[in-house]
Amino acid sequence: MVEKISNRQKAWVVAVDMGYGHQRAADPLRLIAYKGKVINANNYPGIPKSDRDIWHESRELYEWISRFKNVPIIGNWVWDIFDKFQTIPSFYPKRDLSRPNNQLRYFMRLIKSKNWGKDLIAHLEKKPLPLVTTFFVVAYMAEYYNYSQEIYCLATDTDISRTWVGIHPSQSRVNFFAPNYRVEQRLKLYGVRPEKIFLTGFPLPLENLGSEDLGILKSDLGHRLFNLDPKRKYISAYKETICEQIGKTCFPFHQRHPLTLTFAVGGAGAQRDTGVEIAKSLRRRLLKGQIRLNLVAGIRNEISSFFIAKIKELGLGQCLNKNIRIIFANNKEDYFKKFNAILRTTDILWTKPSELSFYTALGLPIIMTPPLGSQEEFNRKWLLTIAAGTDQEDVRYTDQWLYDWLESGWFAEAAMEGFLEAPKFGTYNIQKIIAHKYTETRKMKTILQY
Repeated sequence: MVEKISNRQKAWVVAVDMGYGHQRAADPLRLIAYKGKVINANNYPGIPKSDRDIWHESRELYEWISRFKNVPIIGNWVWDIFDKFQTIPSFYPKRDLSRPNNQLRYFMRLIKSKNWGKDLIAHLEKKPLPLVTTFFVVAYMAEYYNYSQEIYCLATDTDISRTWVGIHPSQSRVNFFAPNYRVEQRLKLYGVRPEKIFLTGFPLPLENLGSEDLGILKSDLGHRLFNLDPKRKYISAYKETICEQIGKTCFPFHQRHPLTLTFAVGGAGAQRDTGVEIAKSLRRRLLKGQIRLNLVAGIRNEISSFFIAKIKELGLGQCLNKNIRIIFANNKEDYFKKFNAILRTTDILWTKPSELSFYTALGLPIIMTPPLGSQEEFNRKWLLTIAAGTDQEDVRYTDQWLYDWLESGWFAEAAMEGFLEAPKFGTYNIQKIIAHKYTETRKMKTILQY
């Protein structure tokens, strides 16, 4: 599938156990991770209680505010105040944005005054390897405590706030993996030296890609197009282009699976009611076996139980484990495996515009729930710009507008646009950069600004 990685090409891969985004980005990098393990900076074995408490308070606050946002009137007000601390400034006019923001200063005060992260960096120093982290605070820690090896920080959204870059960016040792062109340009506005920025793309699961010829991805996309264009409007018009891009052997001639819609809630579970509304609207078609619905509960047992109870209340209990599947696991490693597996037979992904926005590169059209926070606003804009995603319509009438879009061929077009325009080689590029094989990295398109 990929070339064998020698120990000299291994790295520490460090994420944080907060939501899904930072760990989902790290999970495909297990191929370069020491002993194939991703370390979570906030709950590794032996973490000091003082460090654990700081991480725990940050996570609890974010998840509470994410859920509280749904409270009428006051919820949005509280969220807006919180979001100001992580707001991404407008890109234009282009200007010097290197001045640190308050969120960055707050994190650095904790590192300096409470020795936050000192134990983690000392632990990594016992086996000196390059460090790849998907959370900016870990990069601050490594630099502040003079970690002896190379430090790489992977951005996990299509645009990033000033908080991602340290206090003195022009003097920093930290290297950045940019998942798209806009992040590359944004890092320069924040004062990062160009030679410290690598335009890699976002790391995607190897089990959904195949080798670098993308054999698995192309085969799955071919079968997906069969389901997404029942009237053959898009396929008839662009058959030659499709064959050229994915290969004639991947061109669809038969249905491999029923039309499948996957709805994924965020880590805090704030969108779970939307999943129930989708099932309610599609009830008739689910009972007839015309569509299959995956409801992704992640590692939240309470959300899994909520989905099961509500599905039964809708009179759809007979569909459970058949046309309705609840995707749940006890830990994130198992959850990512299950999620990646169901994506292979998913035709449409319905989710908030989180890090999953990058998964449109797998040839997945994306329906977006309302964005939560500044970074999701930018992710939404990126998906709209490359024509791979669209906002959800009134969920109560999913049965109507979903099938209108299917019959128009729009979903098939969005699937191809995601495949063609979004970065697909991030996992491989990061592997090669760690091994200093810079000339072997796959170049990304840079014509799109977002």
